[in-house]
Amino acid sequence: MLFAATIAVAAAPLRPITHEDMWLMKRLGAPQPSPDGRWVVFLVSQPAYDDKDKTADLWIVPADGAAGARRLTNSRAPETDVTWSADSGRVAFATKRDGDEVAQIYVLDLAQGGEAQQITKMKKSARAPQFSPDGSRLAFVSNVPRDPDAPTPKYRARVYDGFPIRNWDHWIEPESPRLFVVALGPGGQAVGEPRDLLAGSKLVQLPGYAGRTTDSAAALDPEWSPDGREIVFVASTNRNQAAFSFTGLQLFRVSAYGGEPQPLTQGLDQYSHPRFAPDGRTLYAQREARSPKVYNPDNVVAFDWPAAGAPRDLTAPLDRSVSDFEPSADGRLLYFLAEDEGRQQLFLTSTDRAAPKSALALDRGSFSNLGVAANSRKPVLVAVWESATNPPEIVRIDLAQRRYVPLTTFNTARSAQLDLPPLQSFEFVNARGQRIQSFITLPPAFDPQKKYPLFVMMHGGPHIMFSDEFMIRWNYHVYAAPGYVVLMTNYRGSTGFGEAFARSIQGDPLKGPADDINAAADEAIRRFPFIDGTRQCAGGASYGGHLSNWMQASTRRYRCLVSHAGLVNLESQWATSDIVYSREVNLGGPPWSDLPVWREQNPITYAANFATPVLVTIGENDFRVPLNNALEYWTTLKRQQVPSRLIVFPDENHWILSGEDSRFMYGEVQAWLAKYLQPDAE
Repeated sequence: MLFAATIAVAAAPLRPITHEDMWLMKRLGAPQPSPDGRWVVFLVSQPAYDDKDKTADLWIVPADGAAGARRLTNSRAPETDVTWSADSGRVAFATKRDGDEVAQIYVLDLAQGGEAQQITKMKKSARAPQFSPDGSRLAFVSNVPRDPDAPTPKYRARVYDGFPIRNWDHWIEPESPRLFVVALGPGGQAVGEPRDLLAGSKLVQLPGYAGRTTDSAAALDPEWSPDGREIVFVASTNRNQAAFSFTGLQLFRVSAYGGEPQPLTQGLDQYSHPRFAPDGRTLYAQREARSPKVYNPDNVVAFDWPAAGAPRDLTAPLDRSVSDFEPSADGRLLYFLAEDEGRQQLFLTSTDRAAPKSALALDRGSFSNLGVAANSRKPVLVAVWESATNPPEIVRIDLAQRRYVPLTTFNTARSAQLDLPPLQSFEFVNARGQRIQSFITLPPAFDPQKKYPLFVMMHGGPHIMFSDEFMIRWNYHVYAAPGYVVLMTNYRGSTGFGEAFARSIQGDPLKGPADDINAAADEAIRRFPFIDGTRQCAGGASYGGHLSNWMQASTRRYRCLVSHAGLVNLESQWATSDIVYSREVNLGGPPWSDLPVWREQNPITYAANFATPVLVTIGENDFRVPLNNALEYWTTLKRQQVPSRLIVFPDENHWILSGEDSRFMYGEVQAWLAKYLQPDAE
């Protein structure tokens, strides 16, 4: 399916992409269609290398594409968690305006115009606003101290009695997420103080009470019942067991006026994102059904409401993990996005039975952030569409015409100047009889008669996939720009190819995926005569960094390696990461169980063999792959006198998020590759 816009390409010759081109592309947030289907609101972020030059504002565009987008807000802080009132007249969002110490909830009346009104004045950040069905109240989430009466200590120390203690890049504070409701007056202003619906409940007093874990804050995913009497939300009751057990995330219902929440589900399954059908008779949610395996795909289940008995699976037969879903306005269909063989595709199923099928098959690019108008007479579906050659834009999906139509063109002018060859896909069958899919990215001004070095890029996860999308952290075309072919393989363990394929690395955490990557490189060299097989380097981040370190331990085929946030020692990674139990389950038991895999697939075991030059990078605030693993690797490399370079980013976490830090890292990686991929490099 080709992009339905006609874009005028400048007469000037196309040029290679630079870091500045990539970094300064506008970032588009999730599109939120108004319930009546007339409008779409979304966040547009303008990146910059200097923080004072960054902007992030809400924009609005007609859903029919009759006019261009226009700006709704004008402030430096981003507006997040945007939601509409049922009458399509107001939007609520979270943001930190001038004078706010933390993010608060604001409401903007689109019919009346004017400035957004501040609704909350919470001590901790307010987030996830949701209008009641009649628009008279607003639910939101904020944290409160676990012991609000405790005096402020004069010492500075973090004290813990339980686990976990960290998440990604921040220490877990002694506070818990709470669900609040505040009344709204006729003019949209807050009336009275917000009510903490969970105050005094037995639920929040449980030592394992927590919300859904996100990168920055605990989420409760509140959703009003259709009659406005209750709110459905998600919470964990056994997060304190995370060091030695899988933990669950359950659905609860609570009166909109407070009281003891009642569980709708139980066990170790992980529920999230509850949604009601427009007619109010069905409650949908995503569910990761827990099993003895580490990987379990997300599926959508349905509960009859208000009975809320056993859930019915709606998407499981597809054997693909669901990322977004929304019911149709008439309640007969469920639309959802799922990973599928290197793309994120749109599917649908009837809501009365599990019969998922393709709704619109993409032959390039991927969808994300699906939105569906809840009360529109005609289906109104919007999403973000992007590809490796097209930065993200908001599109309307026309299922009747089987196409998607652009509603925005924020990045088309800049991207039209760039020489960005489309990804090429190929497949082969590995030694275990599994079908392995890969992409290659060609360099600018590509000439099939020339010979190009190969950069083997390895994705993280491991349970994600390389997709046809416009990456920022490891952009395919920026790394191809100096004149390399970039290979991206969806090795065993990747998602988008079925549950069994993703689970096939349990007990085989590094060797199997690395074998697939090396075999894919062999296949690419055999299949594409323009690849110079004598000049290869490999690199990756996170699990891709783990694989880079395994390549160091297991092969000499690569002239150089790049390892960002990669473990070199399975045991110390297990002991210091913010997640523990899933790692030992993936290997079959804890390190002291004396299972051979802890030694046989541990890179540090083979330190005597380390010889490949490597660039090691790490964020000092990374708690997922803590700094100690990079330092262990570095010490070993120096002990073995392996040519190497270490870069520690003191202000970064698992990802390199600062523009200047990112530009520096791309430059360092490109210089490292150039040093070893030139024809005369030894």
